Amino acid sequence: MATLVDRVKQYGLLPDKRLGQHFLVAEAFVQRIVAAVPEGAGILEVGPGPATLTKALAESHAVTAVEADERWRTLLSDTVPEAKVVYSDALKTDLNSLLLELPEPRVIVSNMPYNITGPLLDVFMEQRSVVAKMVLMMQREVGDKILARPGNSARGALSVVMQRHYRISAQPHVPPGAFWPPPKVWSSVLEFTPRADVEQDDDFVRLVRSGFKSPRKTLANNLRANEIKIAIPESWSPSIRPHELAEEQWLTLSDQI
Repeated sequence: MATLVDRVKQYGLLPDKRLGQHFLVAEAFVQRIVAAVPEGAGILEVGPGPATLTKALAESHAVTAVEADERWRTLLSDTVPEAKVVYSDALKTDLNSLLLELPEPRVIVSNMPYNITGPLLDVFMEQRSVVAKMVLMMQREVGDKILARPGNSARGALSVVMQRHYRISAQPHVPPGAFWPPPKVWSSVLEFTPRADVEQDDDFVRLVRSGFKSPRKTLANNLRANEIKIAIPESWSPSIRPHELAEEQWLTLSDQI
């Protein structure tokens, strides 16, 4: 880690906590992420920062990186001249065009800033049709929510939507000490592979998000509050809550839309 810190400081730079910058520096975890990327893949990386991941990825892949913090421009140019770097906010960037310029299979890789993880996931899902895989690092709490199964109180709209559209697997959790500066929480690395048997369904997504509008309320109350006129099967408990529903039950409801 000292090598990276010294190198970054040579450029007069430090991580910006306001931007949620915690950079992965532990080589073992860097290599686990690199190993999860298919051979020959074209990579879109969001948030390269000091290029710890970027450099490792660019050794055997075509890489386009999107960086919102222009302070890293000189360091990135010096460290990974072979990578294309676009200085822009990923939430406002045409990621689709950048991805289509890359060779297939296309993969999104990101150590996602904690403060925009949710919006970034929404943007990434919009690219589902042109992406073969995503390897994403996030706060462990968010990762646990994405993986939560029916009946788990941590299950939310994000769980249902992501599990519906992707096959998801988890790498070992990443401790705070693997980052510079260390965050206060552990992190998760999840691998997302789009489900070939599922087409993106905006009505399904809207239904699920409405159903979880107030997670502690019953499903019926949530749907009623959002003026969604769907009949809940009589065989279901009238007090059933959204986190208790399996994917098949959400599909039963969405068939009525």
